[in-house]
Amino acid sequence: MWEFSLNFKSENSLLAKHTFSQIKNISNGKGGVATLHEEKDFISILLAVEEEYMDEVQMNLSSIITQTICTNFKANFLDEFLSLPEHDKIGMTAFKKALLNFDKETDKFLVQKQLTFDKNLYLESFYQFRLASLKAKWQELVALANENRVYLISNDAFLDLLKFLIDNLDVCEEEVNVIEDEQGYKIVLQDKIEDKYSGQIFNDEALVSSIIDLAPQKINFYCTKNSKTSDFLEKIFDERINICTGSGQVQSFKKL
Repeated sequence: MWEFSLNFKSENSLLAKHTFSQIKNISNGKGGVATLHEEKDFISILLAVEEEYMDEVQMNLSSIITQTICTNFKANFLDEFLSLPEHDKIGMTAFKKALLNFDKETDKFLVQKQLTFDKNLYLESFYQFRLASLKAKWQELVALANENRVYLISNDAFLDLLKFLIDNLDVCEEEVNVIEDEQGYKIVLQDKIEDKYSGQIFNDEALVSSIIDLAPQKINFYCTKNSKTSDFLEKIFDERINICTGSGQVQSFKKL
């Protein structure tokens, strides 16, 4: 059996439990077992699988750990060090999300370059002591934004920088449909029957955040009339978005 322990500080218990659910899924069908143990200062995820599945499981673990650092840890880093003039909630949500996804492939490379699967990995220690180059890269990005704080007070300048960040994100989806709902918005990925967005209703901020995560090449936005959200997305995605207004447009899509 190949055994591995991934450890979190107790203050990150929610993140540890979410990670555990992911790790438990990859151990299923691999003759393995995953357990969660909580002690005074640490939460430990213990994983054991048959040796024949070790390479496959390590690859999946690498993806989970890398995504955790490049998403959760980077978000905390931005919250701690980013100092921008206050704009509306949608704008600030979009800007932080764009920074979070900016040059993400390089972020992942820098994590995976340092990641080894010895018997134990303490995630916060790994982040603090092994990922200095990654944090330096993030610091350069934050410093550039902070140094231009006065310039970014202007709404036009803020939108110009946000659009630049959006334009330089790697495209993750070819085409995305957004449908206005009585309670909010739905996201439908083209040619995909089931995905993590199925059945979800998004408010304005969550919709903008999710669309930036998806970084689509084309967006079809079906709504009864133009809104602050559709106008904002049109400004930052420019020619990549098609706004389809009118109740007939919404109903026509729903019948597809």
